[in-house]
Amino acid sequence: MASINFYLDKADKKGLSPIHLRINCSNKQVKISTGEKVSNDNFDKEKQRVCDEVENSNSINHYLQYLYDRTDELINNSTKKKFDTSELKQFLGEFIDSYKTNHQVKIVDKESPKGESFTFIDLFAGAGGFSEGFLQADVKNKYFDFLLANDINENCELTHVVRYNHQLGMDAEFICQDITEPDFLENLLSKLNNNSVDVVCGGPPCQSFSLAGKRKKFDKKDDLFSHYLQVIKILQPKYFVMENVKGILTKEKGRIKDLIIEEINSIVDINKIDQLSKFLLSLNKKSNSYQLDFINRRIELEKYENDKIKYSEKRIDYIRVVENLFKKLTSEGVDYQISKTNVDINTIRHGLNLLGRSKEWDKLKRDIIKEKDYCNIDNDHFVGMFHDFLNELNTDHIISKIEHSFNHLKVPKNLFKLKSNILEALKIYTYSFDDCIKTIESLCSKKEFESFNKIIDDLRLYKIEKPFVANSSDYGVPQNRERVLFIGCRKDQKFISEIAPTVKEKDKVTVFEALYDLDFLKNNEEAHSYKKIDNKKSLNGSFLKLENLIEKRSIDGKKLNNKGKTFAEWSKEGRLHSRFNKSKGFYVRNFEDLKNENKVYDVLSNHKTSNQNEKVIKRLDVIRKSGNYESAKIKLEKLGLSSKKRNYNVLDPYKQSPTVLTIPDDYIHYNSPRSLTVREMARLQSFDDSFIFQGKRSTGGNNRKSEVPQYTLVGNAVPPLMARAVANEILKNIK
Repeated sequence: MASINFYLDKADKKGLSPIHLRINCSNKQVKISTGEKVSNDNFDKEKQRVCDEVENSNSINHYLQYLYDRTDELINNSTKKKFDTSELKQFLGEFIDSYKTNHQVKIVDKESPKGESFTFIDLFAGAGGFSEGFLQADVKNKYFDFLLANDINENCELTHVVRYNHQLGMDAEFICQDITEPDFLENLLSKLNNNSVDVVCGGPPCQSFSLAGKRKKFDKKDDLFSHYLQVIKILQPKYFVMENVKGILTKEKGRIKDLIIEEINSIVDINKIDQLSKFLLSLNKKSNSYQLDFINRRIELEKYENDKIKYSEKRIDYIRVVENLFKKLTSEGVDYQISKTNVDINTIRHGLNLLGRSKEWDKLKRDIIKEKDYCNIDNDHFVGMFHDFLNELNTDHIISKIEHSFNHLKVPKNLFKLKSNILEALKIYTYSFDDCIKTIESLCSKKEFESFNKIIDDLRLYKIEKPFVANSSDYGVPQNRERVLFIGCRKDQKFISEIAPTVKEKDKVTVFEALYDLDFLKNNEEAHSYKKIDNKKSLNGSFLKLENLIEKRSIDGKKLNNKGKTFAEWSKEGRLHSRFNKSKGFYVRNFEDLKNENKVYDVLSNHKTSNQNEKVIKRLDVIRKSGNYESAKIKLEKLGLSSKKRNYNVLDPYKQSPTVLTIPDDYIHYNSPRSLTVREMARLQSFDDSFIFQGKRSTGGNNRKSEVPQYTLVGNAVPPLMARAVANEILKNIK
């Protein structure tokens, strides 16, 4: 066994002695400077640590322990038994250089990059896949500046802060808050500090959308899409990008997709609403229609979307007009005594009160849904009670009860028209902007329709025809991950209908290209630096065939013969533009470690295999050799290795991986009976190796609902190279 300790070298003029790491083995000694200094009085020789009195002692001692652990791991806990001094110094020097680089005070000239910059924000950001891709983008000296990201989980924020603020030296903000919170927009505008936003990107979950109420009702995710669009309405970016799962296109026979397009088309240029109002007034002079009057009132609400207080006041005003009509009806057609005691009249009257207090009820609903989710209320005897109560507060449900009560009322014939107008007004109250447009169209003559169409074309703020399916493997990602992209283009910008592939079908990046240089781990092992591997030995007869897969490529995956870099080289060196003054990345467990400078400066991070028992390893080996789970099931049963898991994906080194998800056990490495490391999954997603995923490595059970560990950060991310392709297309067209 080798002994490892720290000692102080000769003091300098200031009385500070360099701390050296010393390795003694077989009468040989290796000394390496740690880069830290301390006075003799402030070093505890027995504990081999800096005394507490020293500023940043916690950080320095954490670093010394880290160096000790890496040295012990290399010398005393590895299969290798012979080391030369230069090898030891080189190995430990990489870690020491990373530490010193991050702890040296640097003053740099703040030079603005040449070219034209455009701003973006990333909502539902997760790890930051969209952010990475947008920062990599560069077209004819046009590039993106990162203003702000948002997500609800602390580990998303931690990963963001370490990557963008510490490692890249940016001042991008992060809002760790639920987008449905009443003060989210206020906080967003405050953080943006009057900066205009050119592009908004994000992937609000729309899976829970349903027109027929078949979904799990009143899930917090139900309303995230509409809140995302609310941000778009207020910021009015030149472009916005919304990513979602492919299933959204066929959900409820495509009606959900149509609803999303309709909602996007309902975003209007509030400065042009007066034109439509004037048109409606001229139309109404001819027909004197209550319907047009209330449609005009409903459309007028759009003008106040950016002012929550004013918007709420205008909604109340709308209901007050309806109340006045109802008062007229009851005063003229219902006996006074009956109007005070009749259950139908009270239902109508109180229902209008509920609608007039929608702001207060919306807040209450949000709080109840949040508490329901926190307590995991679902598939139990409580859930029906919650759903019934929340359903009672829905605007549509309140109005349906009002309509039901109206149908029970005995209204005199001379007041039928008034009753009809009240019901029509309530129906219009629930209209989307597009519903209003369709109704107006039906009331226009042929000549009026032409004028109306010109006004609407001018009024709609965004152009979008339909979403399109993008496969990440078309953009240099070694993964078949199909996602739907909605790209909204502001009317003053060039229309974008799709993102052209950057890689031909026959030239796509393979799993082997992405992972071959990381294939030096076995079960329950962790690597902190890259290692040379003998692929010829480990791959046996497959080596020559697999080696031919490794291609020189551009960043976005195009084959360049001998000019470019391999996918693995791009991953190691990084794809970010040279304008970034990058420092070495580091890992921390949480914000407390970040505050206390308890940072881990590994050369290679997030590369650890799971500790799987012998039975699991045998099962994985049978499945791997069979090629897929289905083919292996009979043999697994015979060997007593059956599993209740629904699926295992054996990676094919010659092809692209299937969609990367959040659970590592879903995948089996092509060359070893093991699951993938976080770093390997990140490679399949096209994250650079310098992008370090923070916090817990994994979690399980109910914790998956609230925690976002490293595997979840990776699996939920937008592949950066796909995001880069989107960003480049926007840069080509943005004005």
